[in-house]
Amino acid sequence: MSRDEAWDHLRAQVETWIDDDPDPQTADELRDLLRTADSLPEHEGTTPAEQYTWRTAAAARAELADRFTGLLQFGTAGLRGAIAGGPHRMNRAVVIRAASGLAEHLLGELDGLAPPRVVVGYDARHKSHDFATDTAAVLTAVGIEVLLLPGPLPTPVLAFAVRRLEADAGVMVTASHNPPQDNGYKVYLGGRVVTDAGQGAQIVPPADAAIAAEIARVPSVASVPRAASGWTVLGPEIVDEYVAATLALAGPEQRALAADLRIVLTPLHGVGGAVAQRVLREAGYTDVLVVPEQEHPDPDFPTVAFPNPEEPGAIDLALGLASDEGADLVIALDPDADRCAVAVRDPRSRAYRGPDTAAAEGWRMLHGDETGGLLGQVMAERLAADAEPLDPDAAFASSIVSSRLLARIAATAGVRHVQTLTGFKWLSRVDGLAFGYEEALGYCVAPLNVRDKDGISAALLMAGLAARLKASGRTLVDALDDLARAHGLHLTGQVSARYDDLAQIPATVQRLRENPPATVGGSHVERIVDLARGTEEERGGLPPTEGLRLDVADGTRVVVRPSGTEPKVKCYLEVIEPVAADADADAVGAARARAKERLDAVAADMRRALGIA
Repeated sequence: MSRDEAWDHLRAQVETWIDDDPDPQTADELRDLLRTADSLPEHEGTTPAEQYTWRTAAAARAELADRFTGLLQFGTAGLRGAIAGGPHRMNRAVVIRAASGLAEHLLGELDGLAPPRVVVGYDARHKSHDFATDTAAVLTAVGIEVLLLPGPLPTPVLAFAVRRLEADAGVMVTASHNPPQDNGYKVYLGGRVVTDAGQGAQIVPPADAAIAAEIARVPSVASVPRAASGWTVLGPEIVDEYVAATLALAGPEQRALAADLRIVLTPLHGVGGAVAQRVLREAGYTDVLVVPEQEHPDPDFPTVAFPNPEEPGAIDLALGLASDEGADLVIALDPDADRCAVAVRDPRSRAYRGPDTAAAEGWRMLHGDETGGLLGQVMAERLAADAEPLDPDAAFASSIVSSRLLARIAATAGVRHVQTLTGFKWLSRVDGLAFGYEEALGYCVAPLNVRDKDGISAALLMAGLAARLKASGRTLVDALDDLARAHGLHLTGQVSARYDDLAQIPATVQRLRENPPATVGGSHVERIVDLARGTEEERGGLPPTEGLRLDVADGTRVVVRPSGTEPKVKCYLEVIEPVAADADADAVGAARARAKERLDAVAADMRRALGIA
């Protein structure tokens, strides 16, 4: 096909899409791109003006070609992408098709039964309300009962509502902690569609492929019926019920100590602020300072480069406020409040470089594995207090890239531990789940309420732990030292390589598979587990997933896998340093320093193995 023929074919696709686009904004955007792309001259030219025209038109053609590479892929994470016109972007046309595909799937699954019930929620990102109402309109038009949340709310509220209202499915319009230009579409299944331990959790295969197949069968947006009304907008009671269920996690002891804890909270311009403040306030935390610049929802996330608590600089304002106000604890929620980050003042982390007062005083964010270990210990103690003997079906779960510390905590407590693939769609399906977490700041502390990660309930339990420790003159850092004494000091970290050419991601993993390092951190690599073949040694084994695991003689573990959300290959690193049961704080600090040196050496070796400068 010649260049002109290829352009004529693409132009026809764009014009057809524009004619079918229900959103004047994205239709006009595509028309503008099309006009620019149509002005491409035969040759680049010699004058600056001619070259500018050629480059601009060529860029418009490349942009259109990218937007029309195919329909945005629907998978276990639903949909996620930049908001813009075209089939390979997030927009109303793509969402209407997705809603139609979901509707057909549900009607097929419940054929002959009462109509499906679906709860729809949304955050405060650009277009979220439009995408939610379009979904309600499509589902209602084919006879599905739709319950729309009463406003922009956290993802955990939607996940709670799916179970509380016995819905057959849930849709949450959110891009979580993605950049401002993105939006997304999460799907949960429950009710009569999923009746096992995964009831109310995000979709997994083969449901994702079945829904994707129905989406692919939608011929056009114009062919999809949409109701003008008929769905139910829920009242504030659903939020009240979520708050009440979350508050049940706070016992009388926590309430008695809560007033003495000073907390700094940031929702990072997301939708979790009001609900989190209410939960903390009603649990007795009267001294909560909210970062004013980040308190209210703002889809542009103006104070952060990337609205993810893990990203450098994201919680600097919160740390600064904590330093200024003498806070005991910092809690940061991601924009849809399903993740929770915790920061503390750690005297061993003082850094007297630069003007950052908070860092100089030792303020640092806990790694997700550190918070996961602390919550695991809290949940183990709760299980022991609540059940005598322990429920033999109760299980703790963590993902393959999370620390091995939780397994040791579980073993000491006599609780079953299960390892899963990465993602809460897998963690939340564990039979008998009592607590689950993954290192990327996701924690499920109340699976009977929310079959997913929930940053607000995790924040409440972390506040409770900090309050109890403060009452006895101790801190979360002391609790981490206790875990090191009991189970060894587990230190985790990450190395990643980002690629512009996506083909390099599988090529990098394959290259490492064929030529793995013989030593890591100065210790011999004893075993290389190809995760693509699945594993058998863990309880029940794991299904295949792309990646490798390196087991090292000194107990170090490295997991290498492609990122599921970014164009990266990630290496998850863990070293374990022995600590005596009676070690004092200085000895634990020395063990932490040794572990840090080992981790740095492992990271350097893995950078070389990945070819990262």
